Amino acid sequence: MTEYEIIVEPILSEKSYDGIPMKRYTFKVVKTATKSQIKAAVEKIFGVKVAKVNTANYEGKLKRMGRNEGRRSAYKKAIVTLTEDSKAIEFFDSLA
Repeated sequence: MTEYEIIVEPILSEKSYDGIPMKRYTFKVVKTATKSQIKAAVEKIFGVKVAKVNTANYEGKLKRMGRNEGRRSAYKKAIVTLTEDSKAIEFFDSLA
């Protein structure tokens, strides 16, 4: 699995915006990815140094359309904290 396949997309929410000044970034990742794979992918793609990675698995929300019930897709979220001497990720600079 390549680095670009591990990170699916950034998660842009109010809570994730609050972490940007502290160099804490949130990504949606592949469910089978490990913390070490996520760390290596972020370091290679963005050229930064990662201090730690926290992950959480989320079950899809229950949704109804009339009488029919279904679920959204389940996903894994990774919160990546960079080291103090690392540069910030440029993608998030315009958002903070």
